[in-house]
Amino acid sequence: MNTQKTIAGILFDKDGTLLDYAKSWVPVNYELARIAANGDEALARTLLVAGGMDPDSGYVTPDSLLAAGNTVEIATGMVKAGSPFTIEALREKLDYLFANSTALAVPVTDLGAFFAGLHAKGYRLGVASSDNERSIRETAKRFGFDGYLHYVAGYDSGFGTKPEPGMVLGFCAATGLEPHQVAVVGDNNHDLHMGRNAGAGLTVAVLTGTGSPQSLSAASDHCIADITHLETVLG
Repeated sequence: MNTQKTIAGILFDKDGTLLDYAKSWVPVNYELARIAANGDEALARTLLVAGGMDPDSGYVTPDSLLAAGNTVEIATGMVKAGSPFTIEALREKLDYLFANSTALAVPVTDLGAFFAGLHAKGYRLGVASSDNERSIRETAKRFGFDGYLHYVAGYDSGFGTKPEPGMVLGFCAATGLEPHQVAVVGDNNHDLHMGRNAGAGLTVAVLTGTGSPQSLSAASDHCIADITHLETVLG
């Protein structure tokens, strides 16, 4: 971790970080399983368990497939667990579902005001998600922070996938920053390991996703309740 004063750019995860994971994604996960099971309710329960979600309580295990996987990884896992589709066919169905689930998203705060405040202070801002790029842009547009973003990367944007460093390095290329000037903010270890692998100056964990202080402590420099507390660790 570098000194707080070096941070000039912030790269956010989307789900569980900008959006409340339980409120936004648990309903989507149920639909995901129904789609992957082709309507077979018993198989859908099996697929949820394989993805790391309790089909009765809705609890999602930290760093599980549904908590941290990108669409290809989720589709692959669902097919291995019994989904009757090919991986590519299921990937297309899930990408469509995710891109059209923006209306269900619940932000953790007023994201338009939040990003406007950071932008006014001169920070370069980006979003890097395991979701597809279209979903990120639709979310940013819906909640009014698209005009403050210098960079957007999904699993399908060509920068690689988490926890590889490519999305952070792409953010640096887009903004002219060095990795040590960047804070990476996320709710699971894929996000934090991505930051560490890229040499980010700061990794910040939030508790609005599936992680816990215990599961996130090793890879984070700070663990905060939600993004509204971010400036207390940026300085």
